[in-house]
Amino acid sequence: MTSFQSQLGDGEGIAEELAQSQRAISIAEFFEKNKHMLGFDSGARALVTAVKEAVDNALDACEEAGILPDIYVEIQEAGDYYRLIVEDNGPGITKEQLPKIFGKLLYGSRFHAREQNRGQQGIGISAAVLYSQLTSGKPAKITSRPKGQADAQYFELIVDTDTNEPEISVDETTSWERPHGTRIELEMEANMRARSSLQDYIQDTAVVNPHARIEFMEPGLDESLKFERVEGASLPAETEEIRPHPHGVELGTLLKMLEATDSYSISGFMQGEFTRVGQKTADSVIANFNDRHFGRGMAWSPPASHEDADIAAAVEDAVANKGATATAAFADAVTDAIEDRGRVAHHDIVAIVDEAADEAEADHDKTFGSAVRANAVEAAWTAVTAEQSSDLYELVDAATTVRKDDAAVEGLASRLAEKFADPSTAEDNDEGRHRLTRDEFREYVDRAADMTEEHDDVTFGETARENITDELWDVAGRVPDDPPKVTDVAGDRDTASQLLTAMRETDIIAPPTDCLAPITDELVESGLRKEYDADFYAASTRDAAVHGGDPFIVEAGIAYGGDLPAEGSVEVRRFANRVPLVYQRGACATTDVVKNINWRNYNLDQPGGSGIPNGPAVIMVHVASTNVPFTSESKDAIANVPEMEDEIELAIREAARELKSYLNKRQSMQQRREKQDKLATILPEMAEKLTEVTESEELNIDDSLARIMNNVLVERVVEDGTVRLVVENNDDTNAELDVTDIVTVEPEDTNGAQVVEMDGEWFVKWSPTVAAGEKAVLEYSVDESADFTVSVDGIEDEKLTVDA
Repeated sequence: MTSFQSQLGDGEGIAEELAQSQRAISIAEFFEKNKHMLGFDSGARALVTAVKEAVDNALDACEEAGILPDIYVEIQEAGDYYRLIVEDNGPGITKEQLPKIFGKLLYGSRFHAREQNRGQQGIGISAAVLYSQLTSGKPAKITSRPKGQADAQYFELIVDTDTNEPEISVDETTSWERPHGTRIELEMEANMRARSSLQDYIQDTAVVNPHARIEFMEPGLDESLKFERVEGASLPAETEEIRPHPHGVELGTLLKMLEATDSYSISGFMQGEFTRVGQKTADSVIANFNDRHFGRGMAWSPPASHEDADIAAAVEDAVANKGATATAAFADAVTDAIEDRGRVAHHDIVAIVDEAADEAEADHDKTFGSAVRANAVEAAWTAVTAEQSSDLYELVDAATTVRKDDAAVEGLASRLAEKFADPSTAEDNDEGRHRLTRDEFREYVDRAADMTEEHDDVTFGETARENITDELWDVAGRVPDDPPKVTDVAGDRDTASQLLTAMRETDIIAPPTDCLAPITDELVESGLRKEYDADFYAASTRDAAVHGGDPFIVEAGIAYGGDLPAEGSVEVRRFANRVPLVYQRGACATTDVVKNINWRNYNLDQPGGSGIPNGPAVIMVHVASTNVPFTSESKDAIANVPEMEDEIELAIREAARELKSYLNKRQSMQQRREKQDKLATILPEMAEKLTEVTESEELNIDDSLARIMNNVLVERVVEDGTVRLVVENNDDTNAELDVTDIVTVEPEDTNGAQVVEMDGEWFVKWSPTVAAGEKAVLEYSVDESADFTVSVDGIEDEKLTVDA
């Protein structure tokens, strides 16, 4: 006992005195003293967090109302403080709801919803209001105009931290130029040291929300930064709320669900309260549950008929006063059915006896009551289990390696048989019916193995013991008993735990994904193209996966080259449910995955073979989930969940393979250019010498260069008003080209070519496929002299030679 505790115990009434000093605290009061938990731990970070929460709210409001977001963010210097203004064109907020949304922590509509959302706890924007009032002492100023209303509502409010309720100082109507939307103005103690993080957040928000238009203004900017929406981008797909998945609930949650359900049976409960559970899946769960709750009945092979274990004789002896014929027929029917089964458990014999008794009653007009049937079951079961050692020997021998000699196997089997036959274990195996859980089978095996090792100087290791247990468990029969009712399970924590384990070990299809709205790889690439001027872009969207019963989708994108910084590490951009993750980069699973990939395989420099690679690139990863596993309340980093890390890695690698192909091709083209440049220097000199020696016409260097380089050669021949473009493919693969000849006079006899006139010029276009080693002739006519310009697309410049 500490000295403090000992002092407390000395005085009378000390417990009452301490009780008087104890009181409950509100959630607002808690976060008032722990604002760092929500991301408000410094002036620089607080400003970024406040912008993030306000913009998230604006995006959510617009999307829920089916409105393409148009958001304005402004930061102003206000004496010793900074003023944050965020406006949106959303549906507005009703007068009744507005104070609670902005002035009450843990107030929201999404906490219980199993669908993808930016926020769930109802803390974000009200936490920003709380931070603002704590540091500046000024209220939040909120203007909102619901769609269709003539006037806007203006509030000034703070959070009463004692009661976690909004305290309103101003409540009035006002005019506002926006036809609908919401505006919030906060003054707070902050600084602009995180200016780059702030601009990165706005830009990243525009990348993963390509359907939004965002305008941003801050001190020091001559004009606002505008991030336009991608042309044609639509709102994210609507999500549907789903029920819990059986693999995602915990014991406390399961008990709560069991108490609240209207279902009486476990089957009805499973099908009514969980997603992806139909009758077949419910039956599988119940089978696993029964295994844990009731155990399985050990099934034995019927003995060969002999005097001590004759099943028919034993049954006849157990049946009295039914007549010799009826009794014999009944006993024979029981015996035949048992022997036909090969192996029978106690419950199998009960079913066999009932069926045989029903037939005997119908055939012989005799009554085989419950007492007679019970006696017959007991007699048959005693006969079947009279000799167990040989049966167990076969099972143990099948489960162990050939290195175990017969004596060791026989010793273990005989000790197992003793355990099953021991009257003192009757309670353990359900009154001698040999009904055991898997753990109880393992206890039997461990006891027999320990005794065998002790007396016979032989070892049965962990693997052997587990194999023997598996063998016994596999031959044991599942019991036909009905599972307990829902009320019984809800009232017994151990039974509920057995149900939970059964749910988790049952193979159940992954939850549906209509609760998710991924960006899609097409819009990921469009977002990157919109905000980064690069040479190469790639994106990938994985199929849905599951963690803890919650579905999630991972998307990745890569931008490379162009105006991206060539020096230093690549930029890693992290997102969750369309929200940029700004801080705690080093604590995030996304960063860990990027570091552990061998980027040298994808032609990026990675000193030491691990860590963030170097190069002019941006790597972005987006996780969409109904329950993103963040590391803290501030939602800045994704936890290291193996299932999620695997999907992040696969998504990144899909995009990185495209980058590798691009870089390999670029390197190949560079080598090709270098070779072509050297040949272009050497060939003219060779041609000139050859012409001098042979006194022949000057050679066409372009043709020779094209053939040496295996290029596609395009030559023009004009003769008697006929224009021919000869396409010669010197490569070993087919060439699919778009050839456009621009001519200054109107062409004739174009032979199916597409012709477009524009500003006094005619564009004659063909799209031929020229096989390897073949030629194609593209032809048309002109009546007079003309100027020509040819354009060829569909092939790299390094593989093309134009002599036209």
